[in-house]
Amino acid sequence: MRVNKKYSCLPAEEKGIHIINIRAIEDIGYDQHESTLLNSLSKNPDADCKYGLYFRDGKRKVDYILVYHYKKSSAGKTLARRAQQNDSSVRSSKQDQPLPGKGVQLEMGDSEPHLDYHEDDKRFRREEYEGNLVEAGLELERDEDTKIHGIGFVKIHAPWNVLCREAEFLKLKMPTKKMYQINQTHGLLKKINSVIQKITEPIQPKVAEHKPQTVKRLSYPFSREKQHLFDLSDKDSFFDSKTRSTIVYEILKRTTCTKAKYSMGITSLLANGVYSAAYPLHDGDYEGENVEPNDRKLLCEEWASYGVFYKYQPIDLVRKYFGEKIGLYFAWLGVYTQMLIPASIVGIIVFLYGCATVDENIPSMEMCDQRNNITMCPLCDKTCSYWKMSSACATARASHLFDNPATVFFSVFMALWAATFMEHWKRKQMRLNYRWDLTGFEEEEDHPRAEYEAKVLEKSLRKEHKHKETDKEKLTWKDRFPAYLTNFVGIIFMVGLTFAIVFGVIIYRISTAAALAISSTPSGRSSVRVTVTATAVIINLVVIIILDEVYGCIARWLTQIEVPKTDKNFEERLIFKAFLLKFVNAYTPIFYVAFFKGRFVGRPGDYVYIFHSFRMEECAPGGCLMELCIQLSIIMLGKQLIQNNLFEIGIPKMKKFIRYLKLKRRRSLDHEEHMKKKQRYEVDYNLEPFAGLTPEYMEMIIQFGFVTLFVASFPLAPLFALLNNIIEIRLDAKKFVTELRRPVAVRAKDIGIWYNILRGIGKLAVIINAFVISFTSDFIPRLVYLYMYSENGTMHGFVNHTLSSFNVSDFQAGTAPNDPLDLGYEVQICRYKDYREPPWSENKYDISKDFWAVLAARLAFVIVFQNLVMFMSEFVDWIIPDIPKDISQQIHKEKVLMVEVFMREEQGKLQMLETWKDKDKRKGENCNNHSPRLSRSRSGSLSSCHSYPLDV
Repeated sequence: MRVNKKYSCLPAEEKGIHIINIRAIEDIGYDQHESTLLNSLSKNPDADCKYGLYFRDGKRKVDYILVYHYKKSSAGKTLARRAQQNDSSVRSSKQDQPLPGKGVQLEMGDSEPHLDYHEDDKRFRREEYEGNLVEAGLELERDEDTKIHGIGFVKIHAPWNVLCREAEFLKLKMPTKKMYQINQTHGLLKKINSVIQKITEPIQPKVAEHKPQTVKRLSYPFSREKQHLFDLSDKDSFFDSKTRSTIVYEILKRTTCTKAKYSMGITSLLANGVYSAAYPLHDGDYEGENVEPNDRKLLCEEWASYGVFYKYQPIDLVRKYFGEKIGLYFAWLGVYTQMLIPASIVGIIVFLYGCATVDENIPSMEMCDQRNNITMCPLCDKTCSYWKMSSACATARASHLFDNPATVFFSVFMALWAATFMEHWKRKQMRLNYRWDLTGFEEEEDHPRAEYEAKVLEKSLRKEHKHKETDKEKLTWKDRFPAYLTNFVGIIFMVGLTFAIVFGVIIYRISTAAALAISSTPSGRSSVRVTVTATAVIINLVVIIILDEVYGCIARWLTQIEVPKTDKNFEERLIFKAFLLKFVNAYTPIFYVAFFKGRFVGRPGDYVYIFHSFRMEECAPGGCLMELCIQLSIIMLGKQLIQNNLFEIGIPKMKKFIRYLKLKRRRSLDHEEHMKKKQRYEVDYNLEPFAGLTPEYMEMIIQFGFVTLFVASFPLAPLFALLNNIIEIRLDAKKFVTELRRPVAVRAKDIGIWYNILRGIGKLAVIINAFVISFTSDFIPRLVYLYMYSENGTMHGFVNHTLSSFNVSDFQAGTAPNDPLDLGYEVQICRYKDYREPPWSENKYDISKDFWAVLAARLAFVIVFQNLVMFMSEFVDWIIPDIPKDISQQIHKEKVLMVEVFMREEQGKLQMLETWKDKDKRKGENCNNHSPRLSRSRSGSLSSCHSYPLDV
């Protein structure tokens, strides 16, 4: 194993002075202030290694960190025992040690011979694994003398030859020396682009990577045989920190530890507690006076700050620091937020149109006109009395704000907007793939997960026990059948639980409405509907937020018992389950109000009851669309404000504060150690580990559903989503830069399964909006009345047309109002909203022909709207190419240039061979006229001019 020969901050043992003797001097009474003074006058060793960013020699960069727990020897050991071990420790320190700093661990082992068996087992596994890492070419350095007691760190460095080898294995595309001109626009387009650049210059981030480039380096998969193609003038910066950590992580996953009869990679070792954490380091500090410039600080200033919310994101710098997968997430979030701007503007116009025309809306004016004197039937049995339709005037006027002809146009617009957004993202994704050299990238099968390997081992051991021949085992559907059954039953149970909770809220609404109706105050009776709706929606919101967290944990557990083979399979199955459960949880209350409330009420004298005592609730006289709008807005805004923002800000800060308190309680340091600055890997260890992008995508996908699925009932949804996303981008950026450990960079060319989910939601939105317009709103009944029943071609008389009559003498026994004279007069005929025959008809209270005419029109509208919008969406999909024309030309140009480079290289080789042959002939002819030394020097100088190998 490689050992550091030169340290800028050597431990005491390395200098021939044993650490125990120093501690003994301190025990005798050495003045700490004098030692502090001496140390302050000496050179700070931590500054040479940039506080943990480099090895102790200050030259080799730390590419990865492994963290482990160890048991420290008790402080109550006597000085005599320390002195007895002095000589042997000095002798052992002079020998070659596998890892610098390991002598401390050996010393602890001598002083404490009876360690826990599990601790010994973990230590042996670590030693074997680290030895295998060294055999793979990595360089390691241990540090246990940290401010975090009981925690050891292993620093990993990948030397140049290992980086080259692994880059070739991973087929990493690296920039070559060859540069070419990017095709520029000409004529009018060039002028337009220059104007746009000048206008948008103030909102561009001040980052070098974000500036428009006119030239680009030709990229090619790295090859050690073709190193002459690449610009290797600065080997330290040729592989950036993101690429170096990716390479090291691939080696960590591939390297195994064969203790305990089965191989364990880094994932297994982390799962079994052999190591407690593994992560790459951040580039440095992001705040402070004397902080050196680094990408993390730049990201914090130009990206992860609320003060730059109006600027574009520096996506190329995000990709450079965090990798392609995280870069694609923020690029997608940025495109989605930009596309919400036109949707918000159109939504505001639709809302303002409703506000401007509310006084011209004839149906609401008729409902508010007290001269009509329309007496409505009671809303509940016994306790509820008759009421005037004019008392629902405010609800009717508010319903027009969202239930007007413009909402139909807005639904069509949003369906086309969703299709355009998907096409725009595909084109943006192709541009990023070209810029980030991912055009030919294909994802390879990942390493098996630790749980999968353990399950396969368990299966093979069972077969060995039964004396069966064991080939290379794998898990079949029979092995996973119990897990599949548990998944099916669990998901059905969770969906049923959601429905049960919604049903419970319905019971609450009905019972609360009946209880408030008994109120003796007129104001209490008039605000029953608003009070019940608001409180029920708040209950729904609280339940949704709680169940969201519960369902997330259950989805992860259900996926874990399935034991997927790779991390990609695990992530896709987890996403599917979590999305299914959270989708049902978030939208079930909204679906109920949109499509079920008021549909199965019955009629006066023959109402539908729940548990033979609760009457099904009805919609307001103005329809259920207003209540759907209230439900949607409160749930959407509540989720965004509480779950997406407060939780994301509050929970990480609370966890950070708890960790700080724990460290403060455990810390028993002297003054000198307390004043010592923490190493970079110690600071990063205290950060929150990266948990994946699934929660980030999930909240945005659920929001996308709110924006598209029920947009006909709430045109302002895109505006609220836009305002939320402006904060969300900076909030997520701040979290990634300042509060999370640096994640391992993962290459990806698209957003994966999330794209298919978005397309599915876009298709579903067309169908749902068609049903909302036709069945939830009064748009179709108005059209039917206008073109079939109106006498003068206006909407006058529409309200009366939608109401049926009921004779109060036909009430069932015990259901009539207790106070029939509440309005001051005796009521003989009351009205209710439905299309039924009047009591004086032969088929009284039967469904009338008007109902079937309206139903036919509603179904026809659904079919026409759905097919028309689907056709328009497919047309938009077809007319906009997935790959921009200029990008396809650039990709073709790169291929042609690459062929030219290799053809020139072959021609150069042939010319060199011919030159050497001619020189050999000349040497044979003029061997007496030239000295051998001269000919050798000439041939040597000739060969040194060419760095590529020749096969002669």
